[in-house]
Order: sequence, then C-alpha cells, then structure tokens
Amino acid sequence: MAKLHFKYAAMNAGKSIDLMRTAYNCEENGFKVLVMKPKIDTKDDDYISSRIGLKRKVDILIDKEDNIPYILRGKLEGLYAVLIDEAQFLSRKQIDDLYMICKIYDIPVICYGLRVNFLNESFEGSMRLLELADELLELETLCSCGRIARISVRKVNNEFVNFGEEIVIDGADDVLYVPLCGNCYLEKVKKINFKDFKEKLR
Repeated sequence: MAKLHFKYAAMNAGKSIDLMRTAYNCEENGFKVLVMKPKIDTKDDDYISSRIGLKRKVDILIDKEDNIPYILRGKLEGLYAVLIDEAQFLSRKQIDDLYMICKIYDIPVICYGLRVNFLNESFEGSMRLLELADELLELETLCSCGRIARISVRKVNNEFVNFGEEIVIDGADDVLYVPLCGNCYLEKVKKINFKDFKEKLR
C-alpha cells in the first residue's frame, strides 16, 4: 500500500534537492512522476530551485483554494509518485485530499516542507501532515553554532524579527530566512538571557 511521506526541515537542508533527485531517479528508470508546488511560493515562478543552482519546472501550481482531486483529474493514470515542494503552504483539506488519493489510487505522495514557521508555530499544512503521514523524515541542516537547526527564522534588513505575517517569501522586501537551533532562537530572536533564567530557577 502506498504511503504519504512528509520530509521536513528548516531552510537550507536540501529539501528541494532531495525532491529533484527523487524525480530524476524515477524518470531515469522510466517511471512517471508529477511535481507540484503551491502558487503562493512565488520564488522562481513555476520552477523549483535549490541553493546550489539546480532547477526543475513544476507540472502543476496549486492555488490555496484549488480542489486537489479536480486538478489531478485525468493525470493519475500510470503515475509512479506525486512530489510536492513547500507543502506547508497547503490547506488542511488539500492534505486530506492528497492522503485519500495516495490510499485510493495506491500512489506514493511525497511532501517536502517546513515543520514550523518563523514564530516556531505549525503551518496548517505541516500540522495536518504530521497527523496523517505514514512516514516522517527530518532532513538535517546546521545552525551557525554547529547544532542541528530546526527553525527558519526571519530577518528583515538583517535584523531578526518575531512579528509579521506568517507567509513572506524570502528575497522579497529585504526578507531572509536563517536556520537556527533552539538555543540560538531563544538567545537571538526571543532575547532570553540564559544566565538570568537559570537564576530564577534557583
């Protein structure tokens, strides 16, 4: 039976590279895949791109209100897998629909995305994927301190911020996302003084 996969990580962990590698390996062996991403991810328009320069055109851009079964109608015959980049931007219902398609048509669905937003809170799509996915895999990337980074923190004009709209695509309006570990997130973004905090617990 096919599985719904969720491969999650902070920024710069190679999620898009893994998706493109998976798609390439499938197609090289004669298997048909369908690559999709949410339309709200305006970076590179209808392409998926990686930091190291790899690019791939997506087959379908998914709008926030799109009905997944409708947009996939007539496209599932002979399909080996569905691959989705930036799946955190999908709605709860869209994730539910992908789960049903995976099970009813016996087609693996592999979703890539962030687990949490820049406030360290769940995206709607990620939360539903964590609830439904048959397979969860964390792709690791490093914080500048050397620990594993699990939060993609927003910088505006090179300053860390912990307010603002949930979705702002990096590269727009001097916005940049940086992967941080929990310790650096508390120190650099939440401005927690570890020494003072420890004193309060004595």
